[in-house]
Amino acid sequence: EKEGGTCAVGRVQRMDPLFMATSLFRRRRFEECVKICSDILESNPYDQAAWFLKARGLTEQTYVDEVEMEEEGIAELLMEDIAIADVARPGTSLKPPPGTASRRPLSQSGRPVSGFLRPGMQTGRPKTMEQAIRTPRTAMTARPVTSASGRYVRMGTASMLTEPSGPFVDISKLNLRKYAQKPALAKALFEYLFHHENNVRAALELAVQATEACQFGDWWWKVQLGKCYYRLGLYRDSETQFKSALKHFSTVDMFLFLCKVYVKLDQPTTALEYYRKGLAKFSNDTSLLTGIARIHEGLNDMEASVEHYRKVLKCDSTNVEAIACIGTHHFYNDQPEIALRFYRRLLQMGVYNAELFTNLGLCCFYAQQYDMALHCFQRALALASDENTADVWYNIGHVALGLGDTSLAYQCFKLALAANNDHAEAYNNLGVLEWRRGRGEQALACFQSSCHLAQHLYEPHYNIAAALEKIGNLQNSYKSVQTSLAAFPEHNDSKELLKQLEQHFAAL
Repeated sequence: EKEGGTCAVGRVQRMDPLFMATSLFRRRRFEECVKICSDILESNPYDQAAWFLKARGLTEQTYVDEVEMEEEGIAELLMEDIAIADVARPGTSLKPPPGTASRRPLSQSGRPVSGFLRPGMQTGRPKTMEQAIRTPRTAMTARPVTSASGRYVRMGTASMLTEPSGPFVDISKLNLRKYAQKPALAKALFEYLFHHENNVRAALELAVQATEACQFGDWWWKVQLGKCYYRLGLYRDSETQFKSALKHFSTVDMFLFLCKVYVKLDQPTTALEYYRKGLAKFSNDTSLLTGIARIHEGLNDMEASVEHYRKVLKCDSTNVEAIACIGTHHFYNDQPEIALRFYRRLLQMGVYNAELFTNLGLCCFYAQQYDMALHCFQRALALASDENTADVWYNIGHVALGLGDTSLAYQCFKLALAANNDHAEAYNNLGVLEWRRGRGEQALACFQSSCHLAQHLYEPHYNIAAALEKIGNLQNSYKSVQTSLAAFPEHNDSKELLKQLEQHFAAL
C-alpha cells in the first residue's frame, strides 16, 4: 500500500458472480450469463437464484414470439378435421372458394399475394399429398415442414448443446407439484420447458398444477394453459382458457392469442369482433390494427385492409408491413407512381433486399422510367438468393415482353426455370413464346407442365384450349376451356372460345 494515501490497491475484490450474471442477462449476453451461472451451480447446486437466472438465460436463447409464429405442416393441412363445410359462405372463411380470381397474381394456394410475407398467410389447404409436399411452407426453404413441431426446437437438442454433460433439468425426475407451490420458480421452469425443451406436455402439467395452487386466480397461468392447448391442437380448450384469462385481466397479447385461435378455426368474423374489443380497451394499438387488416386481406377485401393499414401508419409511420401492403395495393390498381413512393420509403428506412428492388424496377417500368428500371433489376439480381432468383428473372422477362424484345424474354424465362424448375408462371409464358416461334409440341408441353404445377391458374388451361382449337383438336380444347372457366368464371377470352367451340359442335 502507498504510505499516506487513501487508495488501497490490495483490497480491490472481484465483482460478485451472480451480480455479473444478472448484468449480462440485462444486456442480452445470454451465453456468458449461462456460463457464469453454471460455474456458480457447480460450487453450490442448491443456489436457487443462479438456477433461476440460468433457466431464464437458456429460455431467452430459444424464445420465439408465439403471436407471430404460425407454420402449418403437412399433417395439419391434410389431417385437420376442424372444417365443417367444404365451401363456406362468402365473407366467412379465409380459405379461397373455388372459381374466384383477383387482379393480383395468386400464390401456390390460390390466394392473392400480399405485400408482406407473413407466417401462415400464404398457405392453403392442398387436395393431395403431392401438392402439400410441393408447396413451400417457410420463407427460407422450399422444403415443407413435416409437422407443427418443425418450427420449434427439437426436444432435448438445445439443452444438450448448452450442457455437454447432459441436460440442465432432468424432466423425468421433476416434482412438478413442489415447483408449482413456488410461483417465481414455476414461471421460469414453465418457460424453460415450453420454449427451450419444447416439452409441451410437461409444461402443460406444470401449468395445471400451478393453476390449482393459486386457486384459478392467476391470469398468467391461464394464458400459458391456452398456449399449451393451442400447441397441442386443442383449439376449443385454448379458446376457453384465453376467455377466462380476459375476465381477470386484459392485455394486448391475450386478444392477439384469442384471435389467432379463431383464425385457426377459420372464423374470421369472430376474430374481427375480438380485435375490435381489444381496440376499445387499447385504442390505436398497431398490432391489433394490423391483425384486422390481415383478416380483411385474407377475405379479399382489399379496400378495408388498406384502410386499416393507413391507420397503422398514422400511429407508427415506420411499420414495414403497412407500407409494403399499401404500395402493393396501389401497384395492382394501376398507380405505379404512388406505389413507387412507398417502396422508396422502405429503401430509405434501410430495407435492402432483392424483393424490394424488383418491386422498384416494376414500378419504374410501368411509370415509364426505363433507365431506373434496369438499374433496379441489376441490383435485384446482385442481391438475389437461391429462393428468389427465379422470380427476379421472371419479372425481367415480363419487362422484356413489354419492350418487345421476345428473345431476351425467352432467355429470362429459361433462366427462371433453371433457377426454379417448379415455376408454373414461367412455364406458361415460355409456352406462349414457343407457340409464337412455331414450336407447337414444345408449347403444349410447357402449358401442361404449368397446369400440373399450379392447378389454380387459369391461363395455361386457356392457352392449351386455344392451341388445340387451332390445330383442330376440338374435344380436348372444349375440356381445357371448361377447366379454365372453372378456375376463373369471368374470363372473357375463355367465354368467347367456348362459344366458338359450341358453334363448331352445333354445325356437326
